[in-house]
Amino acid sequence: MEAGKISGGNLERVTSDGGIICHDIKCHLVINVLRPAWLTVCRSGRRYMGKSQREKGKRGERELAGILREYGYDCRRGQQYCGSAGDADVIGLPGIHIECKRVEKLNLLDAVLQAVRDAAKGLLPAVFHRKDRCEWLVTMRLVDWIRIYREWEAGREMDSR
Repeated sequence: MEAGKISGGNLERVTSDGGIICHDIKCHLVINVLRPAWLTVCRSGRRYMGKSQREKGKRGERELAGILREYGYDCRRGQQYCGSAGDADVIGLPGIHIECKRVEKLNLLDAVLQAVRDAAKGLLPAVFHRKDRCEWLVTMRLVDWIRIYREWEAGREMDSR
């Protein structure tokens, strides 16, 4: 959040200790709101997750890799060091760049954009995601899904001959 930003009738600014001061313009009430413990923002504005969130993500990646192995694909977690961009979360699914998200609230657009940005040339970006006690879902751009569907359809036509 930028210093002095007005949102929803409030003037907000970040303090030097990482807190947020919210001044309600209507009633001139000043509230000091502390950041959640799991969210830390460095000077560049990049957000870092707490250890429990990172561990949940790793468990999700291992779980997804295990499921894909059950389907016959030699998948494993990618080699990720300090969140370096360009590495898939799970590797071994031919032709697909996997961005794995194991969260309760997911911004799908941001996740898809991350997958598109990080995908190597020739790989189709896909976001594999699930919430607690829910099944895995896959989200990808329509143009990429159509490429997969057309290949499947062409293979089906050849099988029927």
